[in-house]
Formats: sequence, C-alpha cells, structure tokens
Amino acid sequence: MCGIIGYNGTADATPLLLDGLQKLEYRGYDSAGIAVYDNDEIDVVKSRGKIEDLRQKIAKGHVPHGTLGIGHTRWATHGQPSDDNAHPHYSASRKFAVVHNGIIENFAERKEELLKKGYVFHSETDTEVVAMLLDENDCGDFLRTVLKTLSQLTGSFALGVLCQDEPETMICAKRSCPLLVAVSDEGNYIASDITAVLAHTRHMYKMEDDEVAVVGKDSIAFYNTDGEPIGKQLETVTWDVSAAEKGGYPHFMIKEIMEQPEAVRNTFSPRITEDGTVKLDDIDLTDDMIRGFHKINIVGCGSAYHVGLVARYVIEQLARIPVEVDLASEFRYRYPLVDEHTLTIVISQSGETADSLEALREAKRLGSRTLSVVNVVGSSIATESDDVLYTWAGPEISVATTKAYSTQLIVMDLLAIRFALATGALSPSAAAEILAEMEKLPGKIEKIFEQTDKIERIAESFTFLHHAYFIGRNIDYAVGLEASLKLKEVSYIHSEAYAGGELKHGTISLIEPGTQVVALCGCERLVDKTVSNAKELMARGAHVLGIAVEGNTDVQNIADKVIYIPETLPVLQPSLEIVPMQLLGYYTAVARKCDVDQPRNLAKSVTVE
Repeated sequence: MCGIIGYNGTADATPLLLDGLQKLEYRGYDSAGIAVYDNDEIDVVKSRGKIEDLRQKIAKGHVPHGTLGIGHTRWATHGQPSDDNAHPHYSASRKFAVVHNGIIENFAERKEELLKKGYVFHSETDTEVVAMLLDENDCGDFLRTVLKTLSQLTGSFALGVLCQDEPETMICAKRSCPLLVAVSDEGNYIASDITAVLAHTRHMYKMEDDEVAVVGKDSIAFYNTDGEPIGKQLETVTWDVSAAEKGGYPHFMIKEIMEQPEAVRNTFSPRITEDGTVKLDDIDLTDDMIRGFHKINIVGCGSAYHVGLVARYVIEQLARIPVEVDLASEFRYRYPLVDEHTLTIVISQSGETADSLEALREAKRLGSRTLSVVNVVGSSIATESDDVLYTWAGPEISVATTKAYSTQLIVMDLLAIRFALATGALSPSAAAEILAEMEKLPGKIEKIFEQTDKIERIAESFTFLHHAYFIGRNIDYAVGLEASLKLKEVSYIHSEAYAGGELKHGTISLIEPGTQVVALCGCERLVDKTVSNAKELMARGAHVLGIAVEGNTDVQNIADKVIYIPETLPVLQPSLEIVPMQLLGYYTAVARKCDVDQPRNLAKSVTVE
C-alpha cells in the first residue's frame, strides 16, 4: 500500500514523478501528490483521487519545473482520503516536504508536544508530525536534522524528504517498509518498488532497516541512524520492463492469469532433477532436521493463507507431519506453541507483509526455524528467514493475486515431496510420479484456457448477483476459500466459502430460490458427498455451477452448468481447479464494470497492521 518515487538529476522531474506514480497504482491508493524544487522553493501539488486527477490539476494550474522532486500515492490510514491528507506534507515553515509509507505509532504523543509549542496542523495524518518535527529539530544540517527526527519516531516508515536549503539533495530513510535507491544515466531515484523506475534503470541499492541515504544528482551516500557511513552493494534487476506492462491485454489481472503456465513452469523446472527428485539448493534443511520437526506452522495473510490451507492437506498426506495454519495477524497474539522442534513457514507475495513479518520474528524469538516462500528477492521476510524459496513468478501488478498464488502452491508441493522423502513417508518412485505429473500442469492449464469464452458467458450471469457461495470438501474447501476471495475482491459481490459438511449447521438457512452456489468437486474420493450437498441446495432453489474433473458425469445431474478441468493427481488438483475460478472472478468484475486491477479499498502490499 502507498507508493514513493523521488528523482534528482538533470531531467524535468514532474513528468518522471507522474509516470513513476502511474507505475505504482497497482499498490492501491486514494490520493496522490508531488513536491518539486522550483525557483528556490518547494512546490507541492496534490489531489484526492487517481493519478489522472493529479495530472489534470497540474495542467490547469502551476506546473512545477525542476530537476529534484518526490511523489506519493496514499492509501488512507490516518484520516479519510482528501487533498489535505494527501502527501507530500510541508513543515510549518515550508522548508521541508515529506512523503511517507507506513505508520508512525507514537504520532499522537509527538503531535500533542508540537501543538503545545504552537505548531498548527493541516491534516489528520501521522506523516505531518514528521514534517513538523523536521522544523523543530532543524539545526542547519539537513542530514543531522533528519537523523534527530528519526530518533523520535517509533513504528514503520519509508521516508522521502526535501529541504529548501538543499536544492541538489534529497534524503530517504527506511524502517520496516520497502525502499530502494536506483541509479541511472540521467540521475538518481528513490522508490518503494522497482517497477516505478524500471523504465529508466535496472541498477539499484536495496535499503535495509534503519538506513538513511543522501541522494544527490550524481552521488549517493548511505548512513546508519547514528550518522556513520555504511557501504552498499549495487544490484541489478534481471527481469524485463515489459513484464510490468499489459502487453496488449485489457488488464494486468487477465495478463497474469494467462502467464500462469510459464510462471508455474519457471517455479518447478529448476527444482526437479533429471532422475525425478526434488532439489532445493536454496535451503539448508537436512533430512535429519526435517525428521526432527514435531510439527509445521504455516503463516500467511489473504491468498497466502489459503495456500497454507491447501498445503496442510498435501504435507500431512504425503509427509505425515502435523501442520497448523494461522492467519499472520492472529499468530503472534495467540501464544503459539512453537519451539526448536517446529518449522514455521511464512508465505508472502511481496515479502513485506507487516503481519507476516512480525509473525516470522515471533516464531524466531520462540526458537522455531523459519522458511519463507516469497516472490520478491531480498525482501524483508526473505532476508530475515533462516531459509527462503522464491516463487520466481515475475512481477505481479494486479492487486488480486493469481500467478503468485499458483506458484506458491507449486513451491509448497515441492516442499511436501521433499519432506515426505526425508521422513520416508513417500517412496522415490511415488515422488517421481508426482513430479512427472507436475511437469504436465502448464499444458493442462493452457487446456483450461480453451474454455475462456464459456467461463466469460457464465460470468455474465453473475453480473447482478448480491451473494454467492462456494462449497467443497477437504482440499476443495481450501481452494473454495481462494475462489470466493477472487470473486468478492474484484467484483464486490458478497461471497463466502463453506465446507460442504457444515451446510446443515446453520449455513443452509441462507439458501433461497435463485441463490448462486459454486460446487467444487475436484476431490475424487469425496465427490459423492459434495454432489449430495449440492442436491440439498438445488432442492431449496439454488443455482449450482459445478467444477469437476473431466469424465465425472455425476456433477451434470446436480448442476445448471459445469466447468470441467483436466485430470491430475489429487494433491495437484488445486493448481488446475483455481484457474477457472480466477477467470470467473475476472470476467464477473469486467461485466460489472469494476476497477479490476485496483479494487476499491485494497492494496497490493499491506505493510501496516
């Protein structure tokens, strides 16, 4: 959530900042603004709404011209979306301008102190406190002023700061929120996400917690919060800028759905050996260590949590190791029973999810070994884990995850096989059979795409729904939770998923004539039970959409419509079952004319609690 871009160089900053903010739209936001050093003063322009609203406001008024500036997209936390609450924020003297991602946890205390000293605030944000503190701490030295201000803040932040007395310098700082400094031929950038600057450079420094950077036009210096210089390694981004563009698709979401065969292949191919076994070079878990785990805790938020629920079924079935799955936001508050005999797996697309990061830290504090499954190389969760497995999904821009979810499933399947081989619960030949079937998944996903037109027509019948329900049993129930989320988050239709066996325990009271139900029937050994549940719902007037494996004709008898998926091994079925559900959510959102890639109130990376 929220996005930061900054530029210091030789080109006109305003168009570069606006273009960078456009690249950050996918993170979710409700207002935007820029601050540009123009004619010996800092000129701030900001607006509630989209980047286009900001562009129009600039076009109709004064256009800031300068070669130094910062920009921001804000997702409201303190204070509703408004022009006043949008970033950047001036200090009282207008000597400083600040953009900020994160939460200043002690802002109320600091604000009260500043109010007593006569400072006047113009917003409801925690960020304006930072701007006022810069005035209060101003000692004539830009870096020392920033360092003193940082020492008075608790919470999480990525900050970008301009100073009127320093027309050729910007300063940025980081604590628990992503931030990088990038180097290009025409100047230097700061950004919360590499996608904001990838059109200009692939070379960047990734900042760590409690680091500060002084960024000039052609120089960059890094310091710790004590003001001591530190060295940094310049890194190079390897994926192409075209991966972050739509490539002819109307939305990023459908582009990323269609990229899943390649993403899935990229995730498993390097990790399957020629003799048909799993090779995870990037983790240090030995067979003895795996056999020493009494249980596995899987932690995640949203779709990552749903991956964990699928993985529980797979790991317990294949490796026979007990698995608990927790929402990251609940894990550290429930006094978890975690020790040195526990492996804690943290799943996060961005690697910066605040609740997941804190859950990781809590697990480590309690003695657990930690392993992260993330997409972003060098992210905070990846860096702080004992072991990390990258999904290699490539950049995912749409807020609603698709290919990141699918690649996380594959990584968890590979881990389950690796654990099962270590415990002896799975023979090498049985493991080779699963891996051979895994190699067929990309082709089978492409076969599902042949039904895209059919799924689009079904989605049109969802257009005016108020409610939808998903049912399934066992691993189908876990997939149903993600399928329900996909529908609700992009189409705004109220949707819930239920275990089929729980319907009679209250939920069936919600069914009335015309209610839409999706029955997931991929779990072969429990199809009869799910079919029976669907019959009960149809008898009460529900419309049923069945999701079934090719060749299963029983589902046709209880469903108004059926989407068939190719047959695969039961443990791999979720990788196919979720694809038509992603397409259903997408096309329903399109039919309802929703903002598919940036659903209201949502953000791509949730970096605050």
